[in-house]
Amino acid sequence: MTNQGVYKYPDGDEYKGEWLEGKRHGVGQLILADKSVYIGNFDQGLCSGMGVMVFPDGTKYEGEFQQGRFDGVGVFTRSDGMMFEGQFKQGKVSGLGLLTFADGTNGLPRNEGVFEGTRLVERRKASDYVTRARQVAQQAETIQL
Repeated sequence: MTNQGVYKYPDGDEYKGEWLEGKRHGVGQLILADKSVYIGNFDQGLCSGMGVMVFPDGTKYEGEFQQGRFDGVGVFTRSDGMMFEGQFKQGKVSGLGLLTFADGTNGLPRNEGVFEGTRLVERRKASDYVTRARQVAQQAETIQL
């Protein structure tokens, strides 16, 4: 059974949400000392499942997490409006997706396909992953404490 609680860590981080056996577990909000905010699911103390991470500069990731990192599908929007919708692994862009520039264009030729970090390594249709990333991002936005 989970309990609700608030804890302020010595480093300035603060967690409000569900706990299980002394660990963050369930739905919660973690405000980091640098003012980054995560709202979403936790498992054994780490961000896991769906969530939203907003950084102090306005950069935002909405999507799936594993072991405290972006992992699965999601939407990453930089503070300048550039956006990647697609697959992430261990905290990095990795796999199929679509890059959209701040002006709403995707480049010519279109920046869609297999990405490794910031590099497009193979042009390929990624519409299934982009659609799924958008759906997951919308679901993540609805998580409530």
